[in-house]
Amino acid sequence: MMDNHEKAADPAPRGVWRIVTEREVLVKLRDRNFLISTVVTIVAIVASLAISGFMSGRTETVDIAVTGTDASQVVETADGMAELSGGDVTFATHPVADLAAVEQQVRDGEVEAGLVAAPEGWRLIGKESVNDDVSTYVTTAAQQLALQRNAEAAGTSLEELGRGGQVTYDVLDESTIDPAFAKIMTFVFAFLFYVASLLFGMSIAQSVVEEKQNRIVEILASAIPLRQLLIGKIVGNTVMAFGQLVLFAGAGLAGLAVMGNTERITQIAGAAGWFLVFFIVGFLALASLWAVAGSLATRNEDLQSTSTPLSMLIMIVLFLGIFASGTAQTVASYVPIVSIVTMPARLAEGTAAWWEPLVSLAVMAAAAYGIVVVAERIYRRSLMQTQGRLTYRQALSVED
Repeated sequence: MMDNHEKAADPAPRGVWRIVTEREVLVKLRDRNFLISTVVTIVAIVASLAISGFMSGRTETVDIAVTGTDASQVVETADGMAELSGGDVTFATHPVADLAAVEQQVRDGEVEAGLVAAPEGWRLIGKESVNDDVSTYVTTAAQQLALQRNAEAAGTSLEELGRGGQVTYDVLDESTIDPAFAKIMTFVFAFLFYVASLLFGMSIAQSVVEEKQNRIVEILASAIPLRQLLIGKIVGNTVMAFGQLVLFAGAGLAGLAVMGNTERITQIAGAAGWFLVFFIVGFLALASLWAVAGSLATRNEDLQSTSTPLSMLIMIVLFLGIFASGTAQTVASYVPIVSIVTMPARLAEGTAAWWEPLVSLAVMAAAAYGIVVVAERIYRRSLMQTQGRLTYRQALSVED
Protein backbone atom coordinates (compact mmCIF):
# COMPACT_ATOMS: atom_id res chain seq x y z
CA MET A 1 0.00 0.00 0.00
CA MET A 2 1.38 3.40 -0.92
CA ASP A 3 2.31 5.84 1.86
CA ASN A 4 0.79 9.28 2.28
CA HIS A 5 3.76 11.01 0.68
CA GLU A 6 3.45 8.92 -2.45
CA LYS A 7 -0.30 9.53 -2.61
CA ALA A 8 0.20 13.25 -2.28
CA ALA A 9 2.70 13.20 -5.07
CA ASP A 10 0.54 11.33 -7.56
CA PRO A 11 -1.25 14.36 -9.02
CA ALA A 12 2.06 15.92 -10.03
CA PRO A 13 2.67 15.98 -13.78
CA ARG A 14 4.79 13.15 -15.18
CA GLY A 15 7.28 15.55 -16.74
CA VAL A 16 8.32 16.99 -13.40
CA TRP A 17 11.55 14.99 -13.63
CA ARG A 18 12.78 17.68 -16.02
CA ILE A 19 12.75 20.17 -13.14
CA VAL A 20 14.87 17.81 -11.05
CA THR A 21 17.21 17.29 -13.99
CA GLU A 22 17.64 21.03 -14.45
CA ARG A 23 18.34 21.43 -10.74
CA GLU A 24 20.98 18.68 -10.78
CA VAL A 25 22.71 20.25 -13.78
CA LEU A 26 22.67 23.76 -12.33
CA VAL A 27 24.03 22.54 -8.99
CA LYS A 28 26.97 20.94 -10.78
CA LEU A 29 27.62 23.97 -12.95
CA ARG A 30 27.72 26.17 -9.84
CA ASP A 31 30.03 23.79 -7.99
CA ARG A 32 33.44 25.48 -8.00
CA ASN A 33 35.28 22.24 -7.16
CA PHE A 34 33.63 20.48 -10.09
CA LEU A 35 34.48 23.28 -12.52
CA ILE A 36 38.07 23.53 -11.28
CA SER A 37 38.64 19.77 -11.49
CA THR A 38 37.22 19.70 -15.02
CA VAL A 39 39.49 22.52 -16.20
CA VAL A 40 42.52 20.99 -14.47
CA THR A 41 41.84 17.62 -16.11
CA ILE A 42 41.52 19.20 -19.57
CA VAL A 43 44.77 21.09 -19.06
CA ALA A 44 46.44 17.89 -17.85
CA ILE A 45 45.28 16.01 -20.98
CA VAL A 46 46.60 18.70 -23.32
CA ALA A 47 49.84 19.06 -21.34
CA SER A 48 50.49 15.32 -21.29
CA LEU A 49 50.00 15.12 -25.06
CA ALA A 50 52.28 18.12 -25.58
CA ILE A 51 54.98 16.63 -23.34
CA SER A 52 54.63 13.26 -25.04
CA GLY A 53 54.97 14.88 -28.45
CA PHE A 54 57.97 16.90 -27.33
CA MET A 55 59.71 13.89 -25.83
CA SER A 56 59.02 11.68 -28.84
CA GLY A 57 60.23 14.37 -31.25
CA ARG A 58 63.35 15.26 -29.29
CA THR A 59 66.66 14.01 -30.71
CA GLU A 60 69.22 12.62 -28.28
CA THR A 61 72.89 13.19 -28.97
CA VAL A 62 75.21 10.35 -27.96
CA ASP A 63 78.86 11.28 -27.49
CA ILE A 64 81.41 8.65 -28.48
CA ALA A 65 85.14 8.94 -27.75
CA VAL A 66 87.31 7.61 -30.59
CA THR A 67 90.95 7.29 -31.46
CA GLY A 68 92.07 7.33 -35.10
CA THR A 69 90.41 8.49 -38.30
CA ASP A 70 88.93 5.06 -39.08
CA ALA A 71 86.97 5.09 -35.82
CA SER A 72 85.69 8.59 -36.59
CA GLN A 73 84.52 7.38 -39.99
CA VAL A 74 82.57 4.53 -38.38
CA VAL A 75 80.79 6.92 -35.99
CA GLU A 76 80.03 9.40 -38.79
CA THR A 77 78.57 6.58 -40.90
CA ALA A 78 76.44 5.45 -37.94
CA ASP A 79 75.17 9.01 -37.54
CA GLY A 80 74.17 9.11 -41.21
CA MET A 81 72.33 5.81 -40.86
CA ALA A 82 70.42 7.08 -37.83
CA GLU A 83 69.38 10.19 -39.75
CA LEU A 84 68.22 8.20 -42.80
CA SER A 85 66.19 5.81 -40.63
CA GLY A 86 64.38 8.68 -38.95
CA GLY A 87 65.70 7.72 -35.52
CA ASP A 88 65.64 10.05 -32.56
CA VAL A 89 69.39 9.77 -31.92
CA THR A 90 72.53 11.36 -33.35
CA PHE A 91 76.17 10.50 -32.73
CA ALA A 92 79.01 12.94 -32.06
CA THR A 93 82.69 11.97 -32.19
CA HIS A 94 85.21 13.03 -29.56
CA PRO A 95 88.71 12.24 -30.84
CA VAL A 96 91.32 11.48 -28.14
CA ALA A 97 94.95 10.38 -28.16
CA ASP A 98 94.81 6.68 -27.27
CA LEU A 99 92.91 3.79 -25.66
CA ALA A 100 93.67 4.97 -22.12
CA ALA A 101 92.13 8.37 -22.87
CA VAL A 102 89.02 6.73 -24.34
CA GLU A 103 88.52 4.57 -21.26
CA GLN A 104 89.11 7.53 -18.96
CA GLN A 105 86.45 9.65 -20.66
CA VAL A 106 83.97 6.77 -20.43
CA ARG A 107 84.74 6.28 -16.70
CA ASP A 108 84.37 10.02 -16.02
CA GLY A 109 81.01 10.10 -17.78
CA GLU A 110 82.16 12.67 -20.32
CA VAL A 111 80.98 10.38 -23.15
CA GLU A 112 78.38 7.61 -23.32
CA ALA A 113 80.69 5.14 -25.09
CA GLY A 114 84.08 4.67 -26.67
CA LEU A 115 85.19 3.06 -29.94
CA VAL A 116 88.70 1.67 -30.55
CA ALA A 117 90.23 -0.67 -33.09
CA ALA A 118 90.54 -4.39 -32.19
CA PRO A 119 92.31 -7.33 -33.91
CA GLU A 120 89.04 -8.67 -35.32
CA GLY A 121 87.44 -5.31 -36.04
CA TRP A 122 86.25 -2.85 -33.42
CA ARG A 123 85.70 -2.67 -29.66
CA LEU A 124 82.88 -0.65 -28.09
CA ILE A 125 83.41 0.48 -24.49
CA GLY A 126 80.61 1.37 -22.06
CA LYS A 127 80.71 2.36 -18.42
CA GLU A 128 78.01 0.27 -16.75
CA SER A 129 75.65 -1.07 -19.44
CA VAL A 130 75.20 -1.50 -23.17
CA ASN A 131 73.65 1.42 -25.06
CA ASP A 132 71.32 -0.27 -27.58
CA ASP A 133 71.41 2.64 -30.04
CA VAL A 134 75.22 2.72 -30.02
CA SER A 135 75.45 -1.06 -30.39
CA THR A 136 72.94 -1.22 -33.26
CA TYR A 137 74.07 1.72 -35.41
CA VAL A 138 77.81 1.53 -34.80
CA THR A 139 77.90 -2.23 -35.41
CA THR A 140 75.93 -1.85 -38.65
CA ALA A 141 78.15 1.03 -39.79
CA ALA A 142 81.34 -0.92 -39.03
CA GLN A 143 80.07 -3.95 -40.95
CA GLN A 144 79.06 -1.83 -43.95
CA LEU A 145 82.46 -0.11 -44.11
CA ALA A 146 84.22 -3.47 -43.79
CA LEU A 147 82.16 -4.94 -46.62
CA GLN A 148 82.90 -1.91 -48.79
CA ARG A 149 86.66 -2.22 -48.24
CA ASN A 150 86.61 -5.98 -48.82
CA ALA A 151 84.54 -5.56 -51.98
CA GLU A 152 87.03 -3.02 -53.36
CA ALA A 153 89.92 -5.36 -52.53
CA ALA A 154 88.16 -8.17 -54.40
CA GLY A 155 87.58 -5.98 -57.44
CA THR A 156 83.81 -5.70 -57.01
CA SER A 157 81.35 -3.28 -55.39
CA LEU A 158 79.09 -3.27 -52.37
CA GLU A 159 76.06 -3.12 -54.66
CA GLU A 160 77.16 -6.26 -56.49
CA LEU A 161 77.66 -8.12 -53.24
CA GLY A 162 74.21 -7.14 -52.07
CA ARG A 163 72.38 -7.93 -55.30
CA GLY A 164 69.26 -10.06 -54.70
CA GLY A 165 69.16 -9.29 -51.01
CA GLN A 166 66.80 -6.32 -51.04
CA VAL A 167 63.66 -6.77 -48.93
CA THR A 168 60.51 -4.64 -49.06
CA TYR A 169 57.73 -4.65 -46.47
CA ASP A 170 54.14 -4.16 -47.70
CA VAL A 171 51.31 -3.66 -45.18
CA LEU A 172 47.99 -5.03 -46.41
CA ASP A 173 45.81 -3.07 -43.97
CA GLU A 174 47.32 0.36 -43.39
CA SER A 175 44.29 1.45 -41.35
CA THR A 176 45.18 -0.90 -38.50
CA ILE A 177 46.01 0.95 -35.29
CA ASP A 178 49.42 0.52 -33.79
CA PRO A 179 49.05 -2.06 -30.95
CA ALA A 180 50.94 0.12 -28.47
CA PHE A 181 48.74 3.13 -29.24
CA ALA A 182 45.59 0.97 -29.02
CA LYS A 183 46.71 -0.18 -25.55
CA ILE A 184 47.12 3.44 -24.49
CA MET A 185 43.60 4.21 -25.71
CA THR A 186 42.25 1.22 -23.76
CA PHE A 187 43.84 2.60 -20.60
CA VAL A 188 42.34 6.03 -21.32
CA PHE A 189 38.85 4.54 -21.78
CA ALA A 190 39.15 2.57 -18.53
CA PHE A 191 40.48 5.55 -16.59
CA LEU A 192 37.78 7.94 -17.83
CA PHE A 193 35.10 5.39 -16.97
CA TYR A 194 36.54 4.95 -13.48
CA VAL A 195 36.80 8.68 -12.76
CA ALA A 196 33.37 9.61 -14.15
CA SER A 197 31.59 6.69 -12.49
CA LEU A 198 33.03 7.45 -9.06
CA LEU A 199 32.80 11.23 -9.31
CA PHE A 200 29.20 11.46 -10.48
CA GLY A 201 28.05 8.26 -8.82
CA MET A 202 29.21 9.30 -5.36
CA SER A 203 27.69 12.74 -5.98
CA ILE A 204 24.29 11.12 -6.59
CA ALA A 205 24.57 8.94 -3.49
CA GLN A 206 25.61 11.86 -1.27
CA SER A 207 22.81 14.03 -2.64
CA VAL A 208 20.24 11.34 -1.86
CA VAL A 209 21.48 10.63 1.66
CA GLU A 210 21.74 14.33 2.52
CA GLU A 211 18.15 14.92 1.41
CA LYS A 212 17.10 11.91 3.45
CA GLN A 213 19.14 12.87 6.54
CA ASN A 214 17.87 16.47 6.54
CA ARG A 215 14.27 15.35 5.94
CA ILE A 216 14.20 17.37 2.72
CA VAL A 217 13.04 14.28 0.86
CA GLU A 218 9.78 14.32 2.83
CA ILE A 219 9.06 17.78 1.48
CA LEU A 220 10.03 16.72 -2.04
CA ALA A 221 7.93 13.57 -1.82
CA SER A 222 4.86 15.65 -0.95
CA ALA A 223 5.15 17.47 -4.27
CA ILE A 224 7.06 15.11 -6.57
CA PRO A 225 6.57 11.36 -7.18
CA LEU A 226 9.68 9.53 -5.98
CA ARG A 227 9.97 7.85 -9.37
CA GLN A 228 10.16 11.27 -11.03
CA LEU A 229 12.73 12.40 -8.46
CA LEU A 230 14.92 9.40 -9.26
CA ILE A 231 14.60 9.86 -13.01
CA GLY A 232 15.59 13.51 -12.71
CA LYS A 233 18.69 12.68 -10.67
CA ILE A 234 19.75 9.94 -13.09
CA VAL A 235 19.23 12.00 -16.23
CA GLY A 236 20.81 15.15 -14.78
CA ASN A 237 24.00 13.44 -13.64
CA THR A 238 24.20 11.34 -16.79
CA VAL A 239 24.02 14.49 -18.91
CA MET A 240 26.80 16.10 -16.87
CA ALA A 241 28.99 12.99 -16.92
CA PHE A 242 28.52 12.67 -20.68
CA GLY A 243 29.28 16.36 -21.21
CA GLN A 244 32.45 16.13 -19.17
CA LEU A 245 33.65 13.07 -21.10
CA VAL A 246 32.96 14.86 -24.39
CA LEU A 247 35.14 17.74 -23.21
CA PHE A 248 37.92 15.34 -22.20
CA ALA A 249 37.71 13.46 -25.50
CA GLY A 250 37.64 16.73 -27.44
CA ALA A 251 40.72 17.97 -25.57
CA GLY A 252 42.55 14.76 -26.41
CA LEU A 253 41.62 14.84 -30.10
CA ALA A 254 42.48 18.54 -30.31
CA GLY A 255 45.85 17.82 -28.73
CA LEU A 256 46.55 15.12 -31.29
CA ALA A 257 45.52 17.49 -34.10
CA VAL A 258 47.84 20.25 -32.86
CA MET A 259 50.69 17.72 -32.69
CA GLY A 260 50.00 16.78 -36.31
CA ASN A 261 48.78 13.25 -35.55
CA THR A 262 45.69 13.54 -37.76
CA GLU A 263 46.10 9.93 -38.89
CA ARG A 264 45.67 8.69 -35.33
CA ILE A 265 42.57 10.86 -34.89
CA THR A 266 40.81 9.11 -37.76
CA GLN A 267 41.88 5.73 -36.37
CA ILE A 268 40.53 6.23 -32.83
CA ALA A 269 37.58 8.52 -33.51
CA GLY A 270 35.25 5.56 -34.10
CA ALA A 271 36.30 3.76 -30.93
CA ALA A 272 36.03 6.97 -28.90
CA GLY A 273 32.53 7.60 -30.27
CA TRP A 274 31.42 4.09 -29.33
CA PHE A 275 32.89 4.55 -25.86
CA LEU A 276 30.72 7.63 -25.31
CA VAL A 277 27.62 5.75 -26.50
CA PHE A 278 28.34 2.72 -24.31
CA PHE A 279 29.08 4.96 -21.35
CA ILE A 280 25.84 6.94 -21.52
CA VAL A 281 23.76 3.75 -21.68
CA GLY A 282 25.71 1.98 -18.95
CA PHE A 283 25.84 5.01 -16.67
CA LEU A 284 22.02 5.15 -16.60
CA ALA A 285 22.15 1.80 -14.79
CA LEU A 286 25.08 2.81 -12.58
CA ALA A 287 23.44 6.10 -11.64
CA SER A 288 20.31 4.28 -10.48
CA LEU A 289 22.43 1.93 -8.36
CA TRP A 290 24.29 4.87 -6.81
CA ALA A 291 20.93 6.44 -5.96
CA VAL A 292 19.95 3.16 -4.28
CA ALA A 293 23.21 3.21 -2.29
CA GLY A 294 22.23 6.64 -1.01
CA SER A 295 18.64 5.67 -0.24
CA LEU A 296 19.73 2.64 1.82
CA ALA A 297 21.87 4.87 4.06
CA THR A 298 20.55 7.20 6.72
CA ARG A 299 23.71 9.30 7.07
CA ASN A 300 26.91 9.94 5.12
CA GLU A 301 28.87 7.51 7.28
CA ASP A 302 26.68 4.65 6.01
CA LEU A 303 27.67 5.28 2.38
CA GLN A 304 30.96 3.42 2.78
CA SER A 305 28.99 0.26 3.47
CA THR A 306 26.11 0.68 1.02
CA SER A 307 28.37 1.77 -1.87
CA THR A 308 31.02 -0.95 -1.43
CA PRO A 309 29.47 -3.35 -4.01
CA LEU A 310 29.38 -0.54 -6.58
CA SER A 311 32.96 0.50 -5.89
CA MET A 312 34.08 -3.12 -6.32
CA LEU A 313 32.15 -3.38 -9.61
CA ILE A 314 33.82 -0.24 -10.96
CA MET A 315 37.26 -1.54 -9.94
CA ILE A 316 36.56 -4.85 -11.71
CA VAL A 317 35.57 -3.00 -14.88
CA LEU A 318 38.73 -0.89 -14.63
CA PHE A 319 41.08 -3.88 -14.32
CA LEU A 320 39.29 -5.99 -16.92
CA GLY A 321 39.38 -3.06 -19.32
CA ILE A 322 43.12 -2.64 -18.88
CA PHE A 323 44.34 -6.24 -18.56
CA ALA A 324 41.78 -8.48 -20.33
CA SER A 325 42.91 -9.82 -23.70
CA GLY A 326 42.09 -12.55 -26.18
CA THR A 327 39.06 -14.69 -25.38
CA ALA A 328 38.57 -13.07 -21.97
CA GLN A 329 38.33 -9.63 -23.58
CA THR A 330 35.91 -10.91 -26.23
CA VAL A 331 33.60 -12.43 -23.62
CA ALA A 332 33.84 -9.34 -21.40
CA SER A 333 32.85 -7.11 -24.32
CA TYR A 334 29.36 -8.63 -24.16
CA VAL A 335 28.97 -8.40 -20.37
CA PRO A 336 26.82 -5.37 -19.40
CA ILE A 337 28.72 -2.52 -17.68
CA VAL A 338 32.06 -4.26 -18.34
CA SER A 339 31.46 -3.76 -22.06
CA ILE A 340 31.62 0.02 -21.57
CA VAL A 341 35.40 -0.33 -21.67
CA THR A 342 36.13 -3.71 -23.29
CA MET A 343 34.09 -3.27 -26.48
CA PRO A 344 35.62 0.15 -27.38
CA ALA A 345 39.01 -1.38 -26.54
CA ARG A 346 38.41 -4.16 -29.09
CA LEU A 347 37.29 -1.56 -31.64
CA ALA A 348 40.49 0.40 -31.02
CA GLU A 349 42.55 -2.76 -31.54
CA GLY A 350 40.59 -3.68 -34.67
CA THR A 351 39.53 -7.11 -33.33
CA ALA A 352 35.74 -6.51 -33.38
CA ALA A 353 33.48 -6.90 -36.42
CA TRP A 354 31.16 -4.04 -37.34
CA TRP A 355 28.07 -5.78 -35.94
CA GLU A 356 29.55 -6.70 -32.55
CA PRO A 357 29.19 -3.29 -30.85
CA LEU A 358 25.55 -3.17 -31.97
CA VAL A 359 24.80 -6.54 -30.36
CA SER A 360 26.76 -5.67 -27.22
CA LEU A 361 25.00 -2.31 -26.91
CA ALA A 362 21.59 -3.97 -27.28
CA VAL A 363 22.47 -6.45 -24.51
CA MET A 364 23.61 -3.66 -22.21
CA ALA A 365 20.55 -1.52 -22.98
CA ALA A 366 18.28 -4.42 -22.01
CA ALA A 367 20.29 -5.05 -18.84
CA ALA A 368 20.31 -1.34 -17.99
CA TYR A 369 16.53 -1.21 -18.31
CA GLY A 370 16.14 -4.16 -15.95
CA ILE A 371 18.61 -2.65 -13.46
CA VAL A 372 16.80 0.72 -13.48
CA VAL A 373 13.42 -0.95 -12.90
CA VAL A 374 14.68 -2.94 -9.90
CA ALA A 375 16.71 0.01 -8.58
CA GLU A 376 13.67 2.29 -8.80
CA ARG A 377 11.68 -0.15 -6.67
CA ILE A 378 14.40 -0.36 -4.00
CA TYR A 379 14.91 3.42 -4.06
CA ARG A 380 11.22 4.16 -3.67
CA ARG A 381 10.79 1.68 -0.81
CA SER A 382 13.90 2.63 1.16
CA LEU A 383 14.02 6.40 0.72
CA MET A 384 11.39 7.10 3.36
CA GLN A 385 12.80 4.59 5.86
CA THR A 386 14.83 6.61 8.39
CA GLN A 387 15.10 4.17 11.29
CA GLY A 388 18.52 2.90 10.23
CA ARG A 389 20.65 1.60 7.38
CA LEU A 390 18.89 -1.00 5.22
CA THR A 391 20.23 -3.93 3.23
CA TYR A 392 19.09 -4.64 -0.31
CA ARG A 393 17.00 -7.59 0.90
CA GLN A 394 15.33 -5.51 3.61
CA ALA A 395 14.54 -2.74 1.12
CA LEU A 396 12.90 -5.22 -1.27
CA SER A 397 10.76 -6.60 1.54
CA VAL A 398 9.39 -3.16 2.45
CA GLU A 399 5.89 -2.59 1.10
CA ASP A 400 5.01 0.47 -0.96
